[in-house]
Amino acid sequence: MSKSMEQIVALCKRRGFIFQNSDIYGGQQGFWDYGPLGTELKRNVRNAWYNSMVTNHDELTVPEGAPSPFQMVGIETSIIMHPSVWKASGHYDLFHDFMVDCKSCKSRFRVDHISTRVILDAGTQAPIACETYMQDVENDTGLSKAQQKRLDKAIQEYGKPTLEETMSLDSYLKLAAGISSPPVAHCPDCHGELTDPREFNLMFKTIVGALSGEEGTAFLRPETAQGMFVNFKNVVDSSRVKLPFGIAQIGKSFRNEITPRNFTFRSRE
Repeated sequence: MSKSMEQIVALCKRRGFIFQNSDIYGGQQGFWDYGPLGTELKRNVRNAWYNSMVTNHDELTVPEGAPSPFQMVGIETSIIMHPSVWKASGHYDLFHDFMVDCKSCKSRFRVDHISTRVILDAGTQAPIACETYMQDVENDTGLSKAQQKRLDKAIQEYGKPTLEETMSLDSYLKLAAGISSPPVAHCPDCHGELTDPREFNLMFKTIVGALSGEEGTAFLRPETAQGMFVNFKNVVDSSRVKLPFGIAQIGKSFRNEITPRNFTFRSRE
């Protein structure tokens, strides 16, 4: 018997695995605290992964798919890094989503999410704008890899649609793949008017030091990989490893998601 997300969340809280962050003050969306059992489970998973990747790694055997034997070392880098790291990696300029707000109910949506929600309702209440878009491409059924990935993600988030809805969604995605604005101007929840799309940077900003100006601005890391990249030379010089080799790291990353959802699978921390 399948369980709803609400039932899974309730079970995790009841058994002491995961709690809503700041629960006594109403909770904070996108943040979760691990309870006694959750902490032990997380520690066991972390230790099992690290032992498999680093501690018990066989440096003399060629793993399946690898070109040659290689060494593995561990590293633990800071959560806050120099802003130039994120400029060089492209996160500062490119790590963003387009979002819109409803002027009536004040809900906030990602543009790609609101487009998918509208299209999945096409069987009964498709807006005229969507119907017009679909008619232009209804005879074209080919999807690119990027469009197929978007379709798979939509099915994973909202469930598998009917055949009629799938055909409409396929056609819509072919046309909408290159646009950055929603195909409709109404909120999918209350049908209120939406604002124009605007960019939303997904990195958490913070202040380092006593000054609050631009010179004191820093960001919490949105992923752990950059800490390994910038320490490449330090690792080579101190560990005497030679290419090819691997670096493993376990740690937190932070993404200021517009609409965190799906329990811990899409959280901000």
